[in-house]
Amino acid sequence: MNFPTNLKYTKDHEWIRVEGNEAYVGITDYAQSELGEIVFVDIPTTGETLAKESVFGTIEAVKTVSDLFMPIAGEVLETNPHLEENPELVNEDAYGKGWLIRITVADPAELNELLSAAEYEEII
Repeated sequence: MNFPTNLKYTKDHEWIRVEGNEAYVGITDYAQSELGEIVFVDIPTTGETLAKESVFGTIEAVKTVSDLFMPIAGEVLETNPHLEENPELVNEDAYGKGWLIRITVADPAELNELLSAAEYEEII
């Protein structure tokens, strides 16, 4: 399993990569491997400001559908446009081309409540 140290993680298997006032969010390599072949990503919350741990969408694999949770509070600025045609990018490149949403960072202090790569690796 791959757990980049430049990311923060949630107990619900989302990752976040902060770039200035914005951040990218996706699911971890572990989560995509547990889900199996991803066939659809549904994120209807673009433009909405959501609280930490709010559901921002769902991800559908061949055998299951899972909710996606906000790692921190923020506005959903953009959904990865490539996932509509190629949801399998989440399986192929969970930390790169398979990102799910780009958000604003509403409260940078919430980042301190997230897990480091080592802490996340311990819980799985």
